[in-house]
Amino acid sequence: MAAASSSSSSAASMGLDFEHEKVPHVLAVDDSFVDRKIIEKLLIKSACKVTTAEDGHGALELLGLADGQQNFANTVSNVNMIITDYCMPGMTGYELLKRVKESPKGKEIPVVVVSSENIPSRIEKCLEEGAEEFLLKPLRQADVKKLKCHLSEFRNPNDEGRICLGR
Repeated sequence: MAAASSSSSSAASMGLDFEHEKVPHVLAVDDSFVDRKIIEKLLIKSACKVTTAEDGHGALELLGLADGQQNFANTVSNVNMIITDYCMPGMTGYELLKRVKESPKGKEIPVVVVSSENIPSRIEKCLEEGAEEFLLKPLRQADVKKLKCHLSEFRNPNDEGRICLGR
């Protein structure tokens, strides 16, 4: 089983109270501990609740989408976005994207794929499969602000259906 963590407690220590305020919940998936921590810190700084997984299989378990999954005790609810690395052992970010988009439960969740490699055919393949964005590492705070535009539950009615909270 892949390790997973939720950062509402560390965010609460930063003065962000996720229990009483409706905030975006993002599932960050990356096999690199350092990259997971960078994504997590950027998202928390942007007032997001963050749950992390170290691989695609762990993400599917957290989402309740794993093959033959019968135990749903460790699943997370109300994920508003998934950010996944493309290159991971066992299951690539592209394969995770496909599994999420094929699922009735997950098909509406925006998925963002990130990679340190700028390979146009890979980018095109992910976007065609339904990724909202394909971003290059290292992620920056400006990237995270841009991503908030895809969080459908947090839209600004004065912004023609797109929120762009970071603007």
